[in-house]
Amino acid sequence: MTDGMPFLLLDARDNVLVVTRRIKAGERLNIDGEAVVAEQDFPLAHKLARKPIAPGETIVKYGAPIGVATAAIPCGAHVHVHNMKSAYTPTYTLDAEKGDAA
Repeated sequence: MTDGMPFLLLDARDNVLVVTRRIKAGERLNIDGEAVVAEQDFPLAHKLARKPIAPGETIVKYGAPIGVATAAIPCGAHVHVHNMKSAYTPTYTLDAEKGDAA
C-alpha cells in the first residue's frame, strides 16, 4: 500500500498520509495503487490526501476526525489550513490566520 514510499499511513481508517521525508513538486507517487504526481513541494510531517476528499467530508488521521474539508481535495494533494477546517478549534483556519474568524 505505502511500503517504501515517502509517507506513512498511521491508521487504516485514515484518508490522509503523513509525509516522512520532503517530497518535491513533480515527484511521482504511488498512493494505494494510484499513480499521482506531486503538484507542489511537501514539508516533512505534513498531510497528503490518500484518496479524493469531498468538501464537507471529515479528515481522518490516527483513525480519529481532525477536521473537515473546506474544498475538494484530490488524491495526493496537500491537506492543510487552506483546504480544511480544524475539528479542534473552530477558528483555526487560513482565514483565521488572516484575522477573519471562520
